[in-house]
Amino acid sequence: MTTDTIMSIFLGVGLAASVGFRIFLPLFALSIAAYLGRWDLNESWEWIGSLAAVMTLGIATFVEIFAYFIPWIDNLLDSFAVPLSAIAGTAVMVSTIADLDPVLTWSLAIIAGGGTATAFKSINASGRLASTAATGGLANPVVALAETGTAVAVTVASVFAPIIAIILVVLLFVVIYKAYKNFNPKKIDSAYKE
Repeated sequence: MTTDTIMSIFLGVGLAASVGFRIFLPLFALSIAAYLGRWDLNESWEWIGSLAAVMTLGIATFVEIFAYFIPWIDNLLDSFAVPLSAIAGTAVMVSTIADLDPVLTWSLAIIAGGGTATAFKSINASGRLASTAATGGLANPVVALAETGTAVAVTVASVFAPIIAIILVVLLFVVIYKAYKNFNPKKIDSAYKE
């Protein structure tokens, strides 16, 4: 496995993680990077570097980011975004992987790309649902801002420094794992009973 192949896998995983926060933002960034010649994509995915793709994904990104700042609409979007994140995570991963056998490429794309995107999107959707239930949706714009900021940070790191992006993805998994590990519904229930 060459260094280019490893970097392309890191790019794909980083962008897939970003898809778990905002579906169109990483695709838009990848489109811009391909359009500007920053990243070469697989032959069948070169269309994503076209001006038409850059413009279309730019509009979709703007609409998605704006819509997540509207309470209740954000929960509706999550109902569509969870399954779409698996597809987008797989697509972004398969489009970036260089010099691998197609079977290995698709296996990595489905497991690492689709799996990473779905994991992050599911966690985010659950967090937003909890925010909606606890605050009536008033805190959802804050959640949306944090998610968008995380998506931007991981996306930028993925395009310009894929090694840093992988480190960020691992750190995000660790932070989320620790947060869920410390969350114990039985403790909350016992606190209410006292």
